[in-house]
This record gives sequence, C-alpha cells and structure tokens, in this order.
Amino acid sequence: MAGITFKQSELDFFHNEGYLRLDRVHSRNRLKPLRESILRELSRLKVWAGGKSLGSSLNDLAPFQQISKLSSMVKIANLDETLNTAEIRSAIADLTGRTPQSSQGTQPLLSLPHQGPWSLGNLNWHVDLAAKSGGEIPGIQAFYLVDDVGLHGGATLALARSHRVAGEMAGELRGSLKTPADLEAALSASNTEIIEMSGRAGDVFLMDMRVLHTPSINSTNRIRMMATTRFGLRANR
Repeated sequence: MAGITFKQSELDFFHNEGYLRLDRVHSRNRLKPLRESILRELSRLKVWAGGKSLGSSLNDLAPFQQISKLSSMVKIANLDETLNTAEIRSAIADLTGRTPQSSQGTQPLLSLPHQGPWSLGNLNWHVDLAAKSGGEIPGIQAFYLVDDVGLHGGATLALARSHRVAGEMAGELRGSLKTPADLEAALSASNTEIIEMSGRAGDVFLMDMRVLHTPSINSTNRIRMMATTRFGLRANR
C-alpha cells in the first residue's frame, strides 16, 4: 500500500467531524486469509458453517451480548500484523501530530446475520476514552472492514461531531440517544449526525475516541466482519 497523504480539507474534516473514512486501504487479496480464518474459526466453534447457523447457544443471547461473546471467542492469526500497518500509524500521526501507540493489539468485531430488525433503539452509545482537559485528542480508534459490510449490516455507528458537544447539551444528547422518539430533534439541536461505518472490504475509519459510538444490529444475511485497534497518542519530541 502506498503511503496516505491528506489534503487540508481532509484534515479539517477529521477535526470537525471526529472521523475520517479511508477507501480501500487494504486489498481484497491481503484480507482474504483473514476472512478464511474467521470462517474456519466459526466452523470449529460450531457457530456457523456452509452459510448457515449451527444452532449455537450464541443465538440465545441479546444481539450486543452475542457480538461481544463471538468477538472474544474467535482467534485470528496475524490479525494485528495484517491490519495495523505502518501506513495506518503514519496516517494517524499526520492527522493528530502525535505518535500512535497500540498496547492491546487488534480485536475482531463480528456479528452473525439476521439479528433482527435494524433499529436505533436500545443501542450501547459510549466513548472508550473520556476527554482530557486542554482539548487534545486522547486517542484514535481504527475500524477496519475485513469484508464488505452493507447498510444495516451490523457496522459500528458513530455520532459525528459529538466530540464537540459539551456541558448540559452533552448530557441531554446522551439521554436522547436512549429514546429514539426524541432523536431527530436532539441531533438537530446538537448539530450531530449518525454515520454508519459500512462500505467495502479494505475501507478503514479513523475516529477520535471522544466521539460517541455503538454496535448496531446486523439485519442482513451476511456475517459482519470488522476489526478495531485503539491507539493512545504520545507527544512528539
């Protein structure tokens, strides 16, 4: 992969919106062994094989419990080495002006098909790192699409510009996310927008870790295959 060079408009977009999408960073050929490894693991664990569920006890779990359990069960060789490349780390350094460090490696994000109707209700909106005083970005989270992920296919949702919402408005926004009936008005009042990290295999989303985000329901007939790396940021000397 060639090095990633950002235009000023892309840098501005990232700092304003809190995320940036990079198209086709990793090739399909590079990702093919990961997809094959995931399918082998799902078969070994008697979860999924031949395009159908094998009746695992995972099916009895609520969707987000299922995602967490499944992602922790599946072991994928070379996941971090394949996805967390020097180009990704260089891109993060260019976006933030600081050196990225990933101490936990890369974790799979997997969900089975047909989890139920897609909905914005009862989601698990959260941040992984609380904002620090001084307004600096505390960390970057990379989300990798290991396979194509369609709309409503279980991709992570992020609330663009939520890292810029503070004080009383931030509390009101979090409350409204729990009650979708009030969601449209809350998004308008806070100037935020829900984005779905769907796309093609090889796409990567880089997200400011102050941005609210959540797993979502996979209502399609495809396994959602994604992965994530969390990067702390160290000041350059």
